Amino acid sequence: MRRTSTARLTFLSTPAPTTPYPIGTPGTPWGAADKTAWLGRQTLRRSYAEEVIAPLEAHLPTQATLFQYGVLDYARLGRGSYPLYAVRSRAWHPDRPVVLVTGGVHGYETSGVQGALQWIAHEFDRHGGAINLLVLPCISPWGYETINRWNPDALDPNRQFRPASPAAEAALAMACVAANCARVDLHVDLHETTDTDNSEFGPAKAARDGTVFDGHDIPDGFYLVGDTERPAPEFQRTLIDAVRRVTHIAEADAHGRLIGTPLQQPGVINYPKRAIGLCGGTTSARFVTTTEVYPDSPAASPAQCNEAQVVTVTAAIGYLIATTSR
Repeated sequence: MRRTSTARLTFLSTPAPTTPYPIGTPGTPWGAADKTAWLGRQTLRRSYAEEVIAPLEAHLPTQATLFQYGVLDYARLGRGSYPLYAVRSRAWHPDRPVVLVTGGVHGYETSGVQGALQWIAHEFDRHGGAINLLVLPCISPWGYETINRWNPDALDPNRQFRPASPAAEAALAMACVAANCARVDLHVDLHETTDTDNSEFGPAKAARDGTVFDGHDIPDGFYLVGDTERPAPEFQRTLIDAVRRVTHIAEADAHGRLIGTPLQQPGVINYPKRAIGLCGGTTSARFVTTTEVYPDSPAASPAQCNEAQVVTVTAAIGYLIATTSR
């Protein structure tokens, strides 16, 4: 359900649920039976084959190669298997900058996937002659189909980008990048912040971990998460300025924060990505950013959310090329 925004579209308050999460015992971390009960509540709500694989095959750019980099097999949990696909520059030149784009690490964040597909279809060939490109448009296809933040093991893949990762989504994505890229110069990771972060996924995490859920205001608008170790403020500012043309930028709350994190500049916060195990911390790229689109805003359509993702990737590549040529 969409709520009415504040007058200046700054942020939307989402109160914490007043009843305990329906799985587990409050204050006690989940055991195997609780995780099984949670998994039993998850249902397929859309098709990865129809909404992701089919468009990839139908609109593959002439300068691109589509390849399978692994399979997610959840037969042990009574779930299916999912082939994982990436798009790579057909002609790879060692002397060109390398750009990595990732989407759908959180499968429920729709524009992260659809924005990546739109960028591949309409922008890949336009940039393929100047850079090497690797795009993983849907890292978590089960999450995409069930509109879920977690994988079937009740793990958040975007906290598991680390050695010996227990999340196959993260492990296979990291292996794909390592196999295809001797280095990465730019990494753009496409995400959303949604109302369900407070209504479902935050409470579920607290229940799983045996903690108390502490919700936060959901920013109304687009923002970026830079890396504390590689903040690149001029780079982040350039992307925010580009996205302003297609949708509104989130403003800080009354405490000068977005999702509980201090604002670094308009529309930008920083996280220690490697320490947290985020996808954005998996390479040593000079420039790295994570997009956060707010699809529940009354002032943004699904098309605008997808376009914000596309514009971010294109602006980031433009900045990389301009910086490299200096």
